[in-house]
Amino acid sequence: RATLSSSGPCLQRSSPSSVALPWSSALKRNMTIVTFDDKHKGDLEFLRTLPAEILPEFCRITLEFLRRGANKKIFAPAAQKLGVPVDAISRVIEGLAHLMTESSRYMLSDADFGASVAVLNLPEATNEHLKTLYLTHRKEIRTILHELYPHLPHYVNVDWRLDVQVASRSLRGQTVDPQFILALTTTSHDDGASETSKDNTTNTNTTTKENDEITKYLQVDPHHLKHLTSELEAALQEIRANDVRRIMRNIK
Repeated sequence: RATLSSSGPCLQRSSPSSVALPWSSALKRNMTIVTFDDKHKGDLEFLRTLPAEILPEFCRITLEFLRRGANKKIFAPAAQKLGVPVDAISRVIEGLAHLMTESSRYMLSDADFGASVAVLNLPEATNEHLKTLYLTHRKEIRTILHELYPHLPHYVNVDWRLDVQVASRSLRGQTVDPQFILALTTTSHDDGASETSKDNTTNTNTTTKENDEITKYLQVDPHHLKHLTSELEAALQEIRANDVRRIMRNIK
C-alpha cells in the first residue's frame, strides 16, 4: 500500500471565505429598492385609509412582532378600535415587517427607502412616519435578523492523504481504485467538550475540540473529488461576478 500525505510539500491550504446569499430586490441605476409582490401590496393598502393617530400604534406592534414573533393578542386592541377582523391587522403587520426587514437587510438610504414605498401610493405623512421608524430601528432589526440567521460552520483547513493498494494476494493482476482521505476542519459557534464519533453509513468520522473546531474525516475516490472541485471552483467564479459583489456589499 502506497500513501501520499498532505504533510509533505504537496500540501496546499486555502484561506477561509464567507459567502452571503442575496435576498429578493431590484437593483436599478445604482439604486437599491425593495420589491413587493401582490400579496404584500394588498396587505399594505390598508394603510391608505388608516387614521394618522393610529399609525404609531401599528409601528409599535410591528416592532413587537419582529422582537417576539406572532402574537394575535397584541393585534386585538387595534382590531377592536378600528372595527376590523384580527386577521386583517395581522396581514398589515406582516406586510410592515416585510418592509422593515428587507430595508434593514440592505441598509437602504433615505432616498432608496422613499423609492421603495412610493409604489404603494401611501399618504406622504405615512411614508415619512415609516421612514422614521426604519431609520430609528434598522440597527436593532439587523441584530434580530442576525440572531435568526443560521450560523453555519466556517472553513479552517483541509488535509489529505492518498491511499493506493499496489499489491494483494487476493487481487492478483487487478488494480484497486485509489482513495483520498480528507480531514476537513471547520469552526462552530457551539460550545462543547472534545468528542469523537463515527457514522458507518457515510464513511465519515467527526472530532469536536474544545475550541469549537470540528474535524470531519471523509473518504472519496478521484472521480468524485474532481467533480467536487469543479463545483467549488464554479461557485467561487460566480461570487466574483459584478452583480453578486454589488448585492453582497448591500447586505453587509
